Amino acid sequence: MDQHSTDVLTMDDHQAWQERRRGVPPTWTRYTDLVVERGSGSWLETIDGQRYLDYTSGIGVTSTGHAHPRVVAAITEQAASIIHAQQNILYHKPGLELHERLPRYFPGDGDDDIALFLSNSGAEAVEAAVKLAKIATRRPLVVAFRGGFHGRTHATMALTSSGVRIRGHFEPLPGGVHFVSYPDPLRMGGPEAAVERTIGEIEHLFATLAYPDDVAGFLIEPILGEGGYVVPPDHFLPALRRLSDRHGILLICDEVQTGFARTGRFFASEWSGTVPDILVMAKGIASGMPLSGIMARRSLLEAFTPGAHGGTYGGNAVACAAALATLDVIEDEGLVESARRGGERLRAGLRQAAAGCDGVAEVRGRGLMVAIEFAEAGTLRPLPDKAKALMAGALERRLLLLSCGTYGQGVRFIPPLNTTDDEVDLAIRIVGEVLAGM
Repeated sequence: MDQHSTDVLTMDDHQAWQERRRGVPPTWTRYTDLVVERGSGSWLETIDGQRYLDYTSGIGVTSTGHAHPRVVAAITEQAASIIHAQQNILYHKPGLELHERLPRYFPGDGDDDIALFLSNSGAEAVEAAVKLAKIATRRPLVVAFRGGFHGRTHATMALTSSGVRIRGHFEPLPGGVHFVSYPDPLRMGGPEAAVERTIGEIEHLFATLAYPDDVAGFLIEPILGEGGYVVPPDHFLPALRRLSDRHGILLICDEVQTGFARTGRFFASEWSGTVPDILVMAKGIASGMPLSGIMARRSLLEAFTPGAHGGTYGGNAVACAAALATLDVIEDEGLVESARRGGERLRAGLRQAAAGCDGVAEVRGRGLMVAIEFAEAGTLRPLPDKAKALMAGALERRLLLLSCGTYGQGVRFIPPLNTTDDEVDLAIRIVGEVLAGM
């Protein structure tokens, strides 16, 4: 990476930037104390010129890499034209094009008339999805899955169970939410037993606490994100789809972290051929610009009558231009296949690096959404200290990783979709070095 302003950064300047960190509130859980100057592709450069391989992608946001030239050009061009054209007042060209283009990616055979609603963040999109399910079905309840993360607003906290730190001390939260276990093959005796247990819990819920005809929607991540990058058995989502259809319940797939080619399919629900009723998306949608949305059949989305939902900044013109450029890059650079192939390379390499390492319970994932879980052999008691040690050792070697799992017992790898084979191999080598010394 070229040196620019860091060449003339004085010691006083450096110290001033470091001291400014004190202005950031401590509510932000910190993985590093790095002050970044710029990014390019899979790499970040700090103000003192140190380069780091970024396998966090801003928690899966910078899917096309940092500062992809085509995305930068689209943002620049649109910002010079018009930045904000509020949707109640105006139409703008990138928004109209995105409303036409993005529904083509909705899972299924393309026969349905799919419509799009745009907002700003993942939590906003989840709230929109739940509101839509309730108003469309005129039912009050939602069933979510333990370990799921859906946001930090008051309503989405009520739907989240990935960790007490998200919702603890904020009770009482909005009601009408019931939880069942997410099908985790590692902890439930394998794929068949996991699906049987989860479906059984739903049936038990219907027999004990909630009539199914009071349930507006099932809200589920096709692969758990914050909850541990748990990949459910392939036949689970189809089983949940059948259960939804039997009881007139809407299936809401939260693809905030799994969408936009992350798993080697455009949306992760496609791995099992499952078509949701409502699809929630954010993160990788615009390569770093704040944008999110939901997609559903037009007849369903029109349950939102004029004024029933909205937002000042949703569908911002610059963010929509970035989203269109992101779609172009995903298509033109073959990033769906790149994620699938790169994920296979990463998982295989990590499994080899972790072979025989004490405390490694599983290396799992799909596409470039990969995790190592640390747990005791036999008991599967979580070992978060080992996850912290791996992340710390990787950081010392200038590889950025994140934790996941209820106890922080997992380490997740979220590279840009266009990361190179050499970069994947470098990450594997660094992880191998750290694991060998643990």
